[in-house]
Amino acid sequence: MPGSPSFRGGPLHKIVFLLIFLGMFPLNVEAQDDSEGFAEKWQTRASRTQAKQPKWSVPMVAPFPMVAQVYRTDFTHQITSTGPEIWNLGTGKGFNLIPFANTQIDILTPGYVLHNDSAPDGFGDISFLAKYRFLSANEQHGNYVMSGAVGWSFPTGSYKNGVATAMITPTLLGGKGFGRLAVMSSLGGGLPISDARTNGRTIHANTVAQYHVGKYFWPEVEFNTTSYLGGTRDGKTQTLITPGVMVGKFALRPEGAKSRMGLAAGVAFQTALTSFHTYNHAVVVSVRFGF
Repeated sequence: MPGSPSFRGGPLHKIVFLLIFLGMFPLNVEAQDDSEGFAEKWQTRASRTQAKQPKWSVPMVAPFPMVAQVYRTDFTHQITSTGPEIWNLGTGKGFNLIPFANTQIDILTPGYVLHNDSAPDGFGDISFLAKYRFLSANEQHGNYVMSGAVGWSFPTGSYKNGVATAMITPTLLGGKGFGRLAVMSSLGGGLPISDARTNGRTIHANTVAQYHVGKYFWPEVEFNTTSYLGGTRDGKTQTLITPGVMVGKFALRPEGAKSRMGLAAGVAFQTALTSFHTYNHAVVVSVRFGF
């Protein structure tokens, strides 16, 4: 399809190969077991890194300050007051990887966008993200985390189902736990590579309150705000409230003491709180495979 990214032998294939290759040479100075193979070293490093942070659930919509290793796919149904409805199959999620200590690298594959009006369907953009965790402590030693991230989005979407120009999105993320309650916040900005006055900049602010119920349930409420500077939406702000619940993770190999494989899923419902909004409501379904 014109405008959609090539996955066979193209840039994405090379980037995945590079990440796997680099993962063979961990940057942390902690002792490694020479008897372990490549996969075992990668998983041991990921487990050791995550053991130093709270075991909170990854929120339904908002960015999160923890580092995670998971494959994620979301399905979003947006509803507007004027009639058009949009389905996004995949919603630009993909692989979150922990190739080095305190570090997360994301390869976010394009979602497929379906319209119920005359707008053409097609793939969205391809994106990448690098996150570094500056500070963290698990529930027994402080229950907090702080990270910085930089995302890159490329205009690979077909038929205007993506951004008009490449975007860089720096973000600061943090969270603090209070027993079973966790509060996470993030603040970032979308900066277009070219013609910022026409394409506009954005400021993204998110706050999540999440509570752990029993072993598997994580009800939450999010406030997701986007402010626009420049472009056709200059001076406008959109805020959505997003209550939801995550369930899991359920171990897929419970007999394996060191197995990281697990499955989690969740659902959320977004409602616009501001008079300006690009859509009124949205239903979000998320499925995550941890590894």
